[in-house]
Amino acid sequence: MTWITIEDLHRQARRQLPAMVYDFMAGGAQDERTLQANADAFRHWRFLPRRLVDLRNVNTTTPVLGAGAAFPAVIAPTGLNSLLWPDGDLALAKAAQHCGIPFTLSTASSLPLEDIAAQAGGRLWFQLYVIERTLARSLVERAKTAGYECLVVTVDVVVNGKRERDMRNHFALPVRLRPRTLWDGINHPGWSWRYMRHRKPVLGNFNTPEAQTATARAALLSRSMDAGFDWSALDAIRQQWPHKMLVKGVLHPDDILRCKAMGINGVVLSNHGGRQLDDACTGLETLARLPAMPGFEVLIDGGIRRGSDIAKAVALGASAVMLGRATLYGLASAGEHGVRRALDILHSEYKDALTQLGCPDTAQLNRNYLQPASIPLPFPSCQDTP
Repeated sequence: MTWITIEDLHRQARRQLPAMVYDFMAGGAQDERTLQANADAFRHWRFLPRRLVDLRNVNTTTPVLGAGAAFPAVIAPTGLNSLLWPDGDLALAKAAQHCGIPFTLSTASSLPLEDIAAQAGGRLWFQLYVIERTLARSLVERAKTAGYECLVVTVDVVVNGKRERDMRNHFALPVRLRPRTLWDGINHPGWSWRYMRHRKPVLGNFNTPEAQTATARAALLSRSMDAGFDWSALDAIRQQWPHKMLVKGVLHPDDILRCKAMGINGVVLSNHGGRQLDDACTGLETLARLPAMPGFEVLIDGGIRRGSDIAKAVALGASAVMLGRATLYGLASAGEHGVRRALDILHSEYKDALTQLGCPDTAQLNRNYLQPASIPLPFPSCQDTP
């Protein structure tokens, strides 16, 4: 089968997965307005291309956190990926390495962080959920020992969002065998065969003494984070972690500036893929309002389905985007091969966007190549001078 777009992979993933698993991957909180807004935000900006530019050597590479990436993208942290494909975390990591971009492993990964570090090459980042303080300190030490390049601390999941698709499906691990679940499995034999043949999805990072305390186990069972995690607790992690660090899940400008003042290397503007607070601002909306902050990296996620979306984010000031569902569609469709295909599609479309824009290098992409989709004001350079 030929997959030409991310939407092609999306349709394939939907055919391959049982409804409960597909809804877990694709769903959002409540009415899913934020889920839709993430994609719609990119349509509010239109390109303003330049012409008569030498475009014989268009360069898509860019530095992300001080090291090169083949194009401005990072695979985002996503949990329980082995529900989509056996050893899904490893497939994502290997595809990222092959395509020359960083991979971020979730705290809720199905494989332990040490296994990924031992088996996957490339640039590895680790995402931290602070479920319980002692457990968080242990995870940070493990990531440090395993050689992860960057720590990504997620701060927008004090409680789980109201994900109504999951509630209706009675989603839980291990998968509960109900009549509806069994019938869905029968109708998706490829997924069911892989699920039965390979090890069942688990939370691979929690088979440690720190995760077996009464407090940690209660938090894990309720999927609740440390509600007392605040700026001083974040600073304690900053002091513990000696390498690059990002804070993921901020949207308010004051929070962004405070992260910068604390010595954090950057932020990921994110509403958690529309899975937490419905009607939250999108990362792109916040990005468009931010001033330039030299020496401080700003990434965004949410709704990225085209290489042109990546170009718009970079033009508005993002160092890179984080790819979540776009690469999960590839994973659910064909494992590592599907993820590689998703990344190849986005990379090719991004290069095409630069070429069509008359922009020969990612480093030259800026707001001069965009205008709002609403009726703009006259160009200052084209107005008559008095």
